[in-house]
Amino acid sequence: MTPNMLLQIALYLTVLVALVKPLGGYMARVYEGTSSGADRVLGWLERLIYRAGGVDRDAEMNWKQYASAVLVFNFLGLGFVYLLQRVQHLLPLNPQGMPAVGADSAMNTAISFATNTNWQGYAGEATMSYLTQMLGLTVQNFVSAASGMAVLVALVRGFVRREASTIGNFWVDLTRSTLYILLPLSLVLAVLLVSQGVVQNFQPYRTVELIDPAIDASGTTVSQQVVPMGPAASQVAIKQLGTNGGGFFNVNSAHPLENPTPLTNFLEVLAILLIPAALCYTFGRMVGDVRQGWAILAAMLVIFVPLLLICAGAEQGGNPALDKLGVDQSAGGLQAGGNMEGKEVRFGIAGSAIWAAATTAASNGSVNAMHDSFTPLGGLVPMWLMQLGEVVFGGTGSGLYGMIVFAVIAVFIAGLMVGRTPEYLGKKIEAYEMKMAALVVLIPPMVVLVGTAIAVLGPGLNTVGSDGASKSLLNNPGAHGFSEVLYAFSSCGNNNGSAFAGLSANGVFYNMALGVAMFLARYWLIVPTLALAGSLAKKRLTPTTAGTLPTHTPLFVVLLVGAVVILGALTFIPAIALGPAVEHLQMIGGR
Repeated sequence: MTPNMLLQIALYLTVLVALVKPLGGYMARVYEGTSSGADRVLGWLERLIYRAGGVDRDAEMNWKQYASAVLVFNFLGLGFVYLLQRVQHLLPLNPQGMPAVGADSAMNTAISFATNTNWQGYAGEATMSYLTQMLGLTVQNFVSAASGMAVLVALVRGFVRREASTIGNFWVDLTRSTLYILLPLSLVLAVLLVSQGVVQNFQPYRTVELIDPAIDASGTTVSQQVVPMGPAASQVAIKQLGTNGGGFFNVNSAHPLENPTPLTNFLEVLAILLIPAALCYTFGRMVGDVRQGWAILAAMLVIFVPLLLICAGAEQGGNPALDKLGVDQSAGGLQAGGNMEGKEVRFGIAGSAIWAAATTAASNGSVNAMHDSFTPLGGLVPMWLMQLGEVVFGGTGSGLYGMIVFAVIAVFIAGLMVGRTPEYLGKKIEAYEMKMAALVVLIPPMVVLVGTAIAVLGPGLNTVGSDGASKSLLNNPGAHGFSEVLYAFSSCGNNNGSAFAGLSANGVFYNMALGVAMFLARYWLIVPTLALAGSLAKKRLTPTTAGTLPTHTPLFVVLLVGAVVILGALTFIPAIALGPAVEHLQMIGGR
C-alpha cells in the first residue's frame, strides 16, 4: 500500500473517532429527555406532532406494544411507497413522464426502503419521478433509520430499568430520532453537498452538446447527452447518514452529480459510519458506564480496520494475471500500480476501498465504485463484512443492537467456561434471553444461504426472454457468477443493499426472492430484539461480585470479536470457498 493510501485511511478513522463522543453525548441527551439544545428550537414542532398524532408522550409501552407499533408503522409505509410507485404517472413532479413502476419491482423497492436496505434493481433517473423520490424514498430513508434507532434505545432501556414492564414509547423515540438527530445532520450535509455541485432542483432533464463527440457501438456519431436533474442532494444526505444507501441515480455515489469531488466523497463516506459509531458512546452514557460503549466501538474497529486494509491492499496489488501479459496497471501514472477497473479516477483506489468497506460494514449499500470489478480478495471483504451480520457498525441502531446481542452471547459463552450464570450490565442472561439472541444471529445466515441455494438450483440463473428463448441472468459464469448471487443474498439478507453488479436482478424471481430476504432479515430480528429488551427490563439488577466478568476490558473485546468472527467464519466459509476463494486461486494461477 502507498503512503497516500495509508494517510487517507488514517485521516478517515481519526475524524470518525473524534466525532464519536460529541455526537454520541448529544444523542444520549435526546433519548434521555434532558436538554439537548435542539429542543429549545424544535420543541414546539415535537409537541405539534404528538398532538396531531394523538400521542401521549408520557404513556409507555411493553415490548409487545412497542413491537406492534414498529411493525404497523413500517408496514403502512411499505404499502404507501408501493402505491406511490404504481400511480406516479398520474401525479405531479414528473417532468420526464415516468410511467408506473411494474408490480414486482414496486414491491421489491417498497420492501427495500421500508427495511432500511435500499436494494435497487432499477435505474433511479429512468424509473422514479421526483415525487416518488422525495415523498416515497426519501421519507422512508428518514423513518426506517429512525425505527432502527428506536429499537436500539428500547433495548438499552431493558438493561437500564429494574423490574419494569415497559421499555419506552415508540412514537416518541421515532419522533426524536428524526426531528433532533437525522433532520439537522441531513440539512447540514445537504447544504455542504450542494456547495460542491450535487444537484438539487425540480427542472426537467437537460440535453447538452458534447465538447468531444463520441462514436457509439453502431458507428453513429453522438454529439448530445441528456443530463438528469432532480432533488438529489436532500436524498443523498439522509441516504448516507441513515445508512440507507439508495442512489438517486443508477450508478449511485459514482455519479458526478451525486458525488462530484473528493470533498463530497470524504463527507459522504464519513456520514455512513458517523451515527453507528457515535451510538456506541450513546449506549455507554445511557447505561451509566461509558467504558461499555468504548469497548463495543473497539470491537467494531478491531474487525473493521484489518478488513479495510486487506481490501485496500488487494486492490492496490492489482491483477497478477494482467502483469503476466505485460499490461500496465498504473492508470496512466495516477496510481502506483493497482486495479483501477470499475473505479472513478477522481477517487482512486484508496477512496474506493474505504467506501467499499464502510458501506458494507454499515448497512448502507451505496457505492462509489463497482464491487463486481474488484479483485477476488477485494470483493470478498465487503461480502464478508455483510455476512458477519451487519454488526460491525451496521445500520443506524440496528448494527449496535445486533452487536449487543453478540455481547450477550459472548458473556454466555464465558459463563459456560466458568460454570457461572452469565451476566451483562447487571442483568442475568438465562434461557429465554439466549433463545431470543439465537434467533437474531441465526436468521440472517439462514436467509442468505437458503436463498442462494434456491437461486443457483436454476431460478436465479436463467429466465425466458420475450422471444421465448432462454436468457442468462448472470453476466459472468463460474466462480464469479456464484459470487454475484451469493453477494446479492448476503446484501439483502443483512439489509445492506449494495450490489456486486453483473446480475440481472430486476426480474420476477429476484424481485420477489430478495424482497422476502429483506423482509425477514429486518422484522424477524426486530421482534426478538424487543422481546429480549422486555425480558431484561423485568429483571432486577444483580450486584457486581468478584466472579462477575468485566465487559469493558480488552479481554472482553477479544471475546466479543471472537464470537462475531467465528460465527461468520463457520457459517459462510463453505460458500466463500465456492466463490471468491476459487476465483482468487484462478487469478493467481493465471487461468
